[in-house]
Amino acid sequence: MASLRSVALAGGSTYSDRLSSLADTASEQQSDISEWYSAYQSCQLFFFDQAQHEAGVKAVCALINICLPSQWAGPPLFNISSLQTHTSSPGAQNISSRRPGPVSDTRDQPAAARVSLIPFIRRLVITGMDTTSIMHRFFGDDWRQGVGPIYECERKNYLFAIKSVGWADVKCLYDMSPHEMVPFMKPLQKVQLEEIEGAESAWSRWL
Repeated sequence: MASLRSVALAGGSTYSDRLSSLADTASEQQSDISEWYSAYQSCQLFFFDQAQHEAGVKAVCALINICLPSQWAGPPLFNISSLQTHTSSPGAQNISSRRPGPVSDTRDQPAAARVSLIPFIRRLVITGMDTTSIMHRFFGDDWRQGVGPIYECERKNYLFAIKSVGWADVKCLYDMSPHEMVPFMKPLQKVQLEEIEGAESAWSRWL
């Protein structure tokens, strides 16, 4: 089986290491988690209230075949206010049947926290659309602090998936629904040696 180095090139991450560190030492680094979460919420707000309505973001999502919240089945989510309205309405339970995977009781959570940005990050990564300019356009000025840790972990996950199974199986893993199947995949873009070595090290801990 090919190494991560050979897979990535044919096709030590700071942020992913930080995210792992935060998860491992949550009780000791609560302030760091709070700082990260504040930036993440900023990215959520930007994505819902601004990015999803921009022509450039709509075009990218059409190309990579992923629906924006405003395009979801049922009551569309045009902004944070509409999300708050729908989740407090009698039909709020229908939201969980679309795509976001919220917790069962969300009454005490900020509205944006109920919808994950991960599906969008993953689709950008596997289609090679995860350029700095596109990440900024989707998630705003705080994207490196807010979604950067998740982004780096998803790049590593993509390397792991490629290493573990064949192309068809990888595509199947990343398909979301019959209407949001992956239209194409590209090798991981702009891979740095440090990133490959970090992924190799993480992979070895699974063996």
